[in-house]
Amino acid sequence: MTALRFGYGTNGLTDHRLDEALELIAGLGYTGVALTLDHGHLDPYARDLPGALARVRRKLTALDLGLVVETGARYLLDPWRKHAPTLVDADPGGRARRLDLLQRGIRIAADLEAEVLSFWSGAPEPGTSHEHACQFLVDGCAALVETARSVGVQLGFEPEPGMLVPDLDGYERLRAALGGPAAFGLTLDIGHCRCLEPASPAECVRRAAPWLVNVQIEDMRRGVHEHLEFGEGEIDFPPVLAALSEVGYRGLVAVELPRHGHSGPLTALRSLTALRAASADPWTAAAVDRVRSDPAVLTELFPIAARSTGPERGEAARGQLLLALPDTGLAATLEKLYHGGDAAERLAVLRTLPLLDQAGRIGPDALPLITDALRTNDIRLVTAAVGPYAARYLDQPAWRQAVLKCVFTGIPLDAVAGLARRTDPELVRMFRDFAAERTAAGRRVPEDLGLQIDHHSTGAVHAHL
Repeated sequence: MTALRFGYGTNGLTDHRLDEALELIAGLGYTGVALTLDHGHLDPYARDLPGALARVRRKLTALDLGLVVETGARYLLDPWRKHAPTLVDADPGGRARRLDLLQRGIRIAADLEAEVLSFWSGAPEPGTSHEHACQFLVDGCAALVETARSVGVQLGFEPEPGMLVPDLDGYERLRAALGGPAAFGLTLDIGHCRCLEPASPAECVRRAAPWLVNVQIEDMRRGVHEHLEFGEGEIDFPPVLAALSEVGYRGLVAVELPRHGHSGPLTALRSLTALRAASADPWTAAAVDRVRSDPAVLTELFPIAARSTGPERGEAARGQLLLALPDTGLAATLEKLYHGGDAAERLAVLRTLPLLDQAGRIGPDALPLITDALRTNDIRLVTAAVGPYAARYLDQPAWRQAVLKCVFTGIPLDAVAGLARRTDPELVRMFRDFAAERTAAGRRVPEDLGLQIDHHSTGAVHAHL
């Protein structure tokens, strides 16, 4: 059975800067991101698009996040009309504008080494015949397939309720009309399956398996196209996730909650918790129940989690066990597990701290574990230690030293959570001194350090708040 890779959509974090949205997604334990091209996060029409792409690429690499590029921004092309114009617009100029946007998206996806570029058909305007709309769509998709082939990008076409191609039947007809090109894959939205497909979402997964390259997921009700948090709709998720694993799906399963930006961090936490519970293997599910009944058994179960679930699932299983602990004595239990564990067990503890903190369960009580990890020479531990938990709780002198530790050990500065927000003049001075020492010794200054120095030489430095 394939271990699933969960991602989160940036259209559900529109009140966050993109860097901080990516840090949040990675810090909670997601392994991928569905990045919507839009004004606020990554504008495909920005003047400094090459520079922006270089920054995003570095950030994604440092945070080890897989990527799908999404193109469903509401008002990117027209500030008055949602999702307009589309590939089925009656006006040739409108169709050309949408085609240009999608071809820009393909090139952006290639530059960012994205797994998929996802898009949909659009809805025909009143007065446009079905035949004409279908021909417009086939022509546009054919052009996109050629562009995608030329740069090695995989397309994922998404059936969307209310649009010209709303369902799997429509996707299969469109794919056949295009001649079945390999580059023309399928984006399957699990909620849409419940909304309008006659089969169950799990059966839709099995039907879609031959072409499936991208999955969006949320809860939904029959006949109502409203993206809901898990547990608020009608979908039974364990069979859906089991079907994805069963068919060997290796792409992202990305949460699609575009109207939840007001509660983004908590919604993202609840979503990942629900997905992990729904996809838990039998050993993990039983172990979580045992820990809830008797927290003392954690010391027995925590070390054997990876052996019992497999290397791909081990860290997630350990995280679920930690989240099952009661609040009483939580910090002491974490300290015991950390100091008594091997490197993988320590990593699991460190990477679960942001989840426990976001849930309001730990506060600064686990800072000694961060301090200990920063003393080690294990790059994995140091990288985990400079995540969102340290960005929130380390005092400024200790945080500066943590950043310098990354510089000394070659950890990318893009892996440091909160760097843009917490960098102050003193840290910039330290950067410059280090660079001067390297230059005087005839040694190379790390590229990311040089970029930080250049940035703060021309822009204002944010004082630590």
